[in-house]
Amino acid sequence: MEKTGTIYLVGAGPGDPDLLTLRAARLLETAELVVHDGLVSREILAMAPATAEFISVAKQRARHTLPQDDINALLIREAKKGRDVIRLKGGDPLVFGRGGEEAEDARAAGVPVVIVPGISAANGAAAAAQIALTHRDASSIVSFVAGQCKGLSDQDWSGLAGKGRTLVIYMGVKTAPQIAEKLMADGLAPDVPVAVIENAARPEMRVVRGLLAGLPQLVTAHKVKSPALIVIGDVTARDDHSIANTAAKAQETQAVT
Repeated sequence: MEKTGTIYLVGAGPGDPDLLTLRAARLLETAELVVHDGLVSREILAMAPATAEFISVAKQRARHTLPQDDINALLIREAKKGRDVIRLKGGDPLVFGRGGEEAEDARAAGVPVVIVPGISAANGAAAAAQIALTHRDASSIVSFVAGQCKGLSDQDWSGLAGKGRTLVIYMGVKTAPQIAEKLMADGLAPDVPVAVIENAARPEMRVVRGLLAGLPQLVTAHKVKSPALIVIGDVTARDDHSIANTAAKAQETQAVT
């Protein structure tokens, strides 16, 4: 009886191959089958052997190459043939990556699963844009939400953003007007600073900044396209001068100690 393979749910990070974990890189270098999302960069896919088989299950707004249930079935079917399957996902598999669904179905089918975390889109974007998601002077709480969830207007977002908090919105470019309206309706001030980070940690990365009330116009005026994250909170308004001061204070502390 043929041995069942293992499904590896691997985080590909925000796109830069240098931001892969060592384990993810090692798995890719010996991959036989790679089932990947559309946001995984060509440079990362090129790390797999030339003999590897690639299956794209790219998702776009309102249009999927394969429905999620079919993706789950594909992973299980290939593993039961005795193949190790690298399920390669942008960011981290368990942060808006549906990795939990895939792992649950695999375990239910008796297929071994290994989860290899990756740098999430939020962490990668914030680092590339030099935005501290937490800061002693600005934020001690970070929340992640999906901007394309069903029933957006019915959700309670009060308390997710505001003084001392940072809100990171995934997949919110298309719904930016509804997001701004929703947050202000739930009590957030219109003049809260925001940043939109497009193509984070990639050579073509852009960061545009403004205020919550002008978020829809900001996205439209700069023709922002996915993949992009929206970061809302005072941390987005800390300019280069503040960053330089922080670095200088850190150097002074090191000199004293």
